[in-house]
Amino acid sequence: MSAHSERLENAFYFLTDVDSHKDDEIADNPNVCLAFADFKGQKYVSVSGSAEVLNDREKIKELWATPAKAWWESPDDPAIRILKLNPHSAEYWDSPGTVISYIKMAAAALTSAKPDMGDNATVTM
Repeated sequence: MSAHSERLENAFYFLTDVDSHKDDEIADNPNVCLAFADFKGQKYVSVSGSAEVLNDREKIKELWATPAKAWWESPDDPAIRILKLNPHSAEYWDSPGTVISYIKMAAAALTSAKPDMGDNATVTM
């Protein structure tokens, strides 16, 4: 799924298919978590919030992009739905990478100092 972020709306949108049963899952439990990773830079973001499934045909056309063609022929396909996430909080990590982290942990164990494992913060939205 490709995430479409709408900063002014404080929302993330995804196109999904009615046959994926997301609407049933979200009706049972609307609390969701998104995870994003940039493995090259060792950056991670986790976004928690509540989700809802929409059948807004105009918004589907607005969100339509080339990757969606892998699943549907056009934005007019009646099976397309929107999964909307309203974020409540997010946490990010900016890590120095696995090898460097191990070196820092080993050096810290030898010197009894705490290793600098990068930045981490939580944001409430």
